[in-house]
Amino acid sequence: MTSSPFSPSSLPDRTCYASSFAPSTVTIVRPCAACKVLQRRCVEECILAPYFPPNDPLKFTIAHRVFGSSNIIKMLQPEIPECHRADAVSSMVYEANARTRDPVYGCTGTICQLQK
Repeated sequence: MTSSPFSPSSLPDRTCYASSFAPSTVTIVRPCAACKVLQRRCVEECILAPYFPPNDPLKFTIAHRVFGSSNIIKMLQPEIPECHRADAVSSMVYEANARTRDPVYGCTGTICQLQK
C-alpha cells in the first residue's frame, strides 16, 4: 500500500477532503506512541497512529492520564469527521496539559487569567 502525500499536518485547517486522503491510509512502519505506551501491537488501521506519532510519546501520555485511551478512541471514532480529528486530538492534549497544571479549573483557569 502506498503512503498518501497528504498528512494531517500538511492539510489546511478546517478543510475536509475525500476519504481517499484520510489519515487512515498512512502505512505505519513502527508502533505509534499510543500503542507503545499501552504496550500493544500497532495495526495498520490503528485510529490513533496518525495523531500520536512514534517520536512524540509524551503527547499521548498526557492525554491518556486525563482521558484514558478508551475515551480518546470513543471520541475520535463516530463523533468527529476524519477531517476534524487532528483538531480534536490537539484540543484533548491542550485540555490535558491544562488539567495537569490546574486540576480544578483546567482551561477555564487559563482563560480567566488571560481575561484579567
